[in-house]
Amino acid sequence: MAARPTHTRAAPVVSGRRALADDRTDALWDMERTLRRRGFESIAGADEAGRGACAGPLVAAACVLPAGRRGRVPGLADSKLLTAAARERVYAEIVERAVAWSVVVLPVADLDARGMHVTNIEALRRAVCLLDPGPDYVLTDGFPVPGLARPGLAVWKGDRVAACVAAASVLAKVTRDRIMLDLHERFPEYDFAGHKGYITDVHTAALERYGPCPEHRMRFVNVRSARDAHAARTARVPAPGGMVDDGAMRPESRALTSTEDR
Repeated sequence: MAARPTHTRAAPVVSGRRALADDRTDALWDMERTLRRRGFESIAGADEAGRGACAGPLVAAACVLPAGRRGRVPGLADSKLLTAAARERVYAEIVERAVAWSVVVLPVADLDARGMHVTNIEALRRAVCLLDPGPDYVLTDGFPVPGLARPGLAVWKGDRVAACVAAASVLAKVTRDRIMLDLHERFPEYDFAGHKGYITDVHTAALERYGPCPEHRMRFVNVRSARDAHAARTARVPAPGGMVDDGAMRPESRALTSTEDR
């Protein structure tokens, strides 16, 4: 079944087989070759990073790779399969070789206000719309993106079966990791440099101890729970001198009891 020029959750079939990663080194470029044979010369991939994190921004990227040997980015793969050092190397190659690429960063305030799915789709749409020149066809990782003035396809695990989507995943991941390193400098107590805002034991312990910072997403249950627990502890902080003021030492309370001594 050929890749259809509509958005769908189903994975396309290339050369009669489901578009899943295989052992051939050039398999990542199969889908784009098929689309080019069907007349789509410029093919964009779009992906995001940070969807499952409870802190930090959502980053979306889009990328058009050239046809032929120049589009064969050395070491290109799904960003989740690469080490941090490998991602940086591949990132530099993508930026050097791409026909067009873009990155969109949406802050925590947008995620909390509009919700993850709506914000995710909007970020992908913006990233594609920023491409100049614009693509003839768009491949997105997992989710259909309405509102694009061009045909496209949502591909399950697109970052593992389409080179342009894999390139977008690297652009988004590297950009977001750099942002999280900057946030680590501002909020070192949370160790954003280590977990990049995702839920880990270290991150959970920091949330429980310090409560959330402005870069935490309040739509996450664990963040709201940490906020409420920290607020409750703060309200019970002892007054100066180590005594907890339960109201008995307030002037109003002393005035009420002093009438008994008159």
